[in-house]
Amino acid sequence: MIIAAAQFAPVPGDIDANAARMAALVAEAADRGAGLVTFSELALTHYDLRLIAADPVGMTVTEDDARLAPVREACRAAGIAAVVNAAGRAREGAAGPTISSFVLGPDGALLTRYDKLHLSAEERKVFTPGTADGRFFLGGIRFALATCLDSSFPEVPARAAADGCGVYLASSFHDATERVERYAELARDSGLQVLLANGTGLGSCGPGCGLSGGWLPSGERVAAAAEWRGPAAGIPGDGAELVLSDARDRITLMADPAVAAIPVKECGEPLVDIRTAAPALRVADDRHDVRGHFAHLRQGVVQRLLAAQELLPDGLRLRIVEGYRPPALQRRYFEEYADELRAAFPDRDPQRRHQDASRYVSPPGIAPHSAGGAVDLTLITADGTEVDMGTPINASPEESAGACYTGAPELTPTARTHRRVLSAALTAAGLVNYPTEWWHWSYGDRYWALATGADHALYGPKELAGR
Repeated sequence: MIIAAAQFAPVPGDIDANAARMAALVAEAADRGAGLVTFSELALTHYDLRLIAADPVGMTVTEDDARLAPVREACRAAGIAAVVNAAGRAREGAAGPTISSFVLGPDGALLTRYDKLHLSAEERKVFTPGTADGRFFLGGIRFALATCLDSSFPEVPARAAADGCGVYLASSFHDATERVERYAELARDSGLQVLLANGTGLGSCGPGCGLSGGWLPSGERVAAAAEWRGPAAGIPGDGAELVLSDARDRITLMADPAVAAIPVKECGEPLVDIRTAAPALRVADDRHDVRGHFAHLRQGVVQRLLAAQELLPDGLRLRIVEGYRPPALQRRYFEEYADELRAAFPDRDPQRRHQDASRYVSPPGIAPHSAGGAVDLTLITADGTEVDMGTPINASPEESAGACYTGAPELTPTARTHRRVLSAALTAAGLVNYPTEWWHWSYGDRYWALATGADHALYGPKELAGR
C-alpha cells in the first residue's frame, strides 16, 4: 500500500473550506496510487487554540458531522482512507473536547477515532486528553495513531510495536526542524515505519515548519515535503504538497504468528457447488479439476459473492476462478513455490523463504482456500470478457515485479479503477482481501478474523465429503 501525508495551510476557523481542500487532496493522493492519506494536527480548523476556545461547539466535529461529508465522499469515490485530525466534540461523560483523529475508510465510514493522549500546557486549557491508544487495520497493515506531543513519550511507539503495528501515523504541528528530525530515531528505536503530516502557517505555538515525511524502520528518510518559511517565502496558494511512502513491506502475511494464533470455532457450514447453488455467478470453465473442487465454497461465502455482484456497476460481473482447495493440494502448492524460491534465492534462510512463500501461497495449516472461505476471482463484462486488472490472476510477486499487490503503485488508471470497483463491492459484502494478491478474497477464515477484529475464525480446514 502507498501511504501519503498531506501538507497544506488551512484557512483559520473555516471548516467548510478546509474540508473541501482535504477532499481535493484525498482525490489527488488516490490518483497517485495511495490507499491512505493523513493530515496534520487540527488541520480541519488550523492549529489556533484561541479560535477553538472561543467557539467550542462550532469549531468541534463529531464522527458523523455533515461538514466532513466532502471528505467522506472523496474517500468513497476514490476508494481511499483518510486520517482527519480535528477538534473532536466531547465524548459522552468527558469533561471537554479532544484533539482527535477521525479515520475514514475507503467506503467513507468511520474506522476509528483516536483522541490525543498527551496535551501541552496550553492545550489542556481547551482540551481533554484521550484514554486509549489508536489502532486500525487496513490493507493488511496494522496502523498506530499518534498526535504531536504523543511522540515525545517513547512508550507510545513502543506500545504500538508490541501491539503488532507496522506503521506509525503522526499528525503534528511542529515549529522546528529539530522536532521533525526526531522521527528518524523513533523509527529506529521502535522498528516501525513512520509517516508524519506536519502543519504549516502561523499557529498558537508559532509557525508550523512543514517538512512532512516518511521514515523506514532503519531510520532512513524516504519522503520529505518542503519546509514552511513564512508568508515572505512567496509560496503560491496554500503550499499544498503530498509526500508518498510505500508500506507494502509492513503487510501482515499469512505466515505471521498473529494469523496462526486466531482460534477456530468451526461453524459446520457446508461446502456447496457454486455452479448449481448460485448459477448467477460465472465460474471458470477452463479448469482441469475433474472433481470440481475449485467450484466449491462455504455457503456463507457464496451468499456474500451474490450480494457483491449486485453492487457492481452495470455491465460488470464476477468470474470465479478458484474456491476450495483440498489440504493436500494446498501443501503441494506451498512446497513447490518454496522450492522455486530456494532455487532462485539460495542465500535466503529458511524462515525468510517461508515468509516470502506466504506472499503468494498460504501455509497449509492456516490456508483460507482449504477452509472453503477464500475465492480467487476477477471482473468480466456481460459477454464474458475479462477486464484489465493490471496483472493476470496468480501472477507471482517475482514475475509481476510486485504489481500483483492490491495497492501496487504505477498501475494504469484503468487497472486501478477496476481494482477499486472490485474492492468496493466485495468489502461491502463483508469479504477481506489478502493484499499481496488483488484477486484473493475471503470470509470466515483466520485472516478475515484478524482483519475484522473478530475473536475467532468460523471456518477451519475441511475435506470435501465424497471427493
